Amino acid sequence: MPPVTEIVYLDEFPGPAGTPSRTSPRGDTGARQSDLDRLQRGVLSIGNFDGVHLGHQSLLRRLRSMADELGGPSVAIVFDPHPAEILRPENPPPRLTTLPRRAELMSPLGIDFLLVCRTTQALLNLSPDDFFDRFIVSTLTARGMVEGPNFCFGKDRRGDIAMLRQRCDEQQMHLQIVTAADDGAEMISSSRIRQCLSQSDVASAAAMLGRPHRVSGIVVTGDQRGRKIGFPTANLDQWSTMPPSPGVYSGCVELESGARHPAAIHLGPNPTFETEMKLKFEIHVLDYSGSLYDQILAVDFIDHIRAVHSFASVDDLTAQLKRDVATTRRHYLNWMNR
Repeated sequence: MPPVTEIVYLDEFPGPAGTPSRTSPRGDTGARQSDLDRLQRGVLSIGNFDGVHLGHQSLLRRLRSMADELGGPSVAIVFDPHPAEILRPENPPPRLTTLPRRAELMSPLGIDFLLVCRTTQALLNLSPDDFFDRFIVSTLTARGMVEGPNFCFGKDRRGDIAMLRQRCDEQQMHLQIVTAADDGAEMISSSRIRQCLSQSDVASAAAMLGRPHRVSGIVVTGDQRGRKIGFPTANLDQWSTMPPSPGVYSGCVELESGARHPAAIHLGPNPTFETEMKLKFEIHVLDYSGSLYDQILAVDFIDHIRAVHSFASVDDLTAQLKRDVATTRRHYLNWMNR
């Protein structure tokens, strides 16, 4: 197995003579000097890496390759919260992946560290030159950088690739610009994946991610209606990443034990039984009969089956659920045998 990508938190952006905070407001340990020492003279890539999609993966493989060539650690850098949450708090982008999930997805690519820098207004106010000098040079003493063609840095995104190349040349740093990945139509991006999810197109999202989109949550007690009609469901709560739009989906789940099962997923209200249009996240796990209460369940969305709608009778609903299960099995087998 490849080494696990280690998360390091930097909670106070250091000045030229500053020292980083030792305690994170998240309850995690902030970056101590010993942590920063291990990141020195490495190869960096700065981005959001939300989703760790195929475009990110291409860039991260090149990051690993350059780190091997130069003999330093590979360091992917993200800013948390997303800068848009500070600059446009009324409309922040929903998350595709948590930070631990991003590190998990980076591990097979050989990335040594995921450096998580706390986003502050002071950080966002740094000019491109100040950002480069104080962070890339003084704090991390980077030997190289790998970025995409649309990379920008500094206040108001005024620093572009041309400026980055000039500053890297001045510091005798290696720089590689990786061509953006596309799917034959458009550039692959986290924004496009979010748009697909908002349109229930989880299959296109999966194609750009290189795997099904995942949402994890805790299984809680539900209304038990599904069990009474032969289709028991695990009811998910406290999910922290973007679910697709309401609908019925085929997918699979990963239990805390690591076991995987196909699953028919209902996301949305239950109009057959309720007038209240409350969003519910219900998963009928196939080929499983044990209790899942209080477990963390990872739900992977493979394809969209149908919209949510009301049925005239419980018998009509049951007949449709049987068809949904058959469709789920077919989609799951197609995905496993792709």
